[in-house]
Amino acid sequence: MLNNKTVLVTGGTGSFGHHFVDYVLAHYKPKKIIIYSRDEYKQFLMQNQYKEYSQILRFFIGDVRDEDRLRMAMKGCDYVIHAAALKQVPACEYNPNEAIKTNINGAMNVINASLEAGVEKVVALSTDKAVNPINLYGGTKLVSDKLFCAANAYGGEDGTRFSVVRYGNVAGSRGSVIPFFQNLIDKGEKELPITDLRMTRFWISLEQGVELVIKALEESKGGETFISKIPSFKITDLAEAMLPGCVKKEVGIREGEKLHEIMVTREDSLHTYEYEKHFIIYPHYNWWRDRDLIPGGKLVDQEFEYSSGTNTEWLSVEDLRAKLKTDLDEH
Repeated sequence: MLNNKTVLVTGGTGSFGHHFVDYVLAHYKPKKIIIYSRDEYKQFLMQNQYKEYSQILRFFIGDVRDEDRLRMAMKGCDYVIHAAALKQVPACEYNPNEAIKTNINGAMNVINASLEAGVEKVVALSTDKAVNPINLYGGTKLVSDKLFCAANAYGGEDGTRFSVVRYGNVAGSRGSVIPFFQNLIDKGEKELPITDLRMTRFWISLEQGVELVIKALEESKGGETFISKIPSFKITDLAEAMLPGCVKKEVGIREGEKLHEIMVTREDSLHTYEYEKHFIIYPHYNWWRDRDLIPGGKLVDQEFEYSSGTNTEWLSVEDLRAKLKTDLDEH
């Protein structure tokens, strides 16, 4: 699918961008991969890391807030992966205008530039925090998701197709609890702070995140939200897996934090289909056609909710120890 194709990744110097590049180079023979981001130092480091692929990788310094620069970067692109965002919840709360400029205005710029460039497909990365949002970051990503799904109405029958993939914090990524715990363990701490002892989360690796994006590129017809079927774990079990016998101190839930991650709401169940390894939430617009349903799915029960707290698959302490050794090697 990506052989002899040009792919642009916004925010491409992040954890996802690195693993996406590794995956594409290992499985396809792309014509060009464009890394679009605003941090020149991270681009410098990434260029050095992939020196042998200098004929394939291109590095564009630019911000998703700059529509003109996006237009220039997207000339000749077949696919766009939109991974750029302001993601830190406290930073977005304290700098709301900046979060809106990047996460909402930036999304609109990516959409407009993709339509103008005639890009074949665009996949935007979303987050569980966009579901029933209780913080500004989640609110901006909800708006972004709606923008990308609705953008299909402007592409026409054979125009650009937009879809969304949704998952929680990738295991071991910046801002997740694993590096936070590990930093305390490295300092010799015997006590790990837990905001709420009832807290659960989904576990998804970088590999799974990239594979979900590839699936969306292969199968999407426009407007879908793809969600992987992944296991849940208890934060207390993660603490035990990382530091056996540790004291677990409950410190109180943080502002904008949820007890459980939710990927599919009860309201979305009316338009959600279950497949072997993932769910798809189909759009509810008058232009959507039932014949665009991807074969092999089954409509979920009404009142279905996909939550880390009520999931049917769970990781034990032993499972988590194994995952920490395997999945985190990706980083």
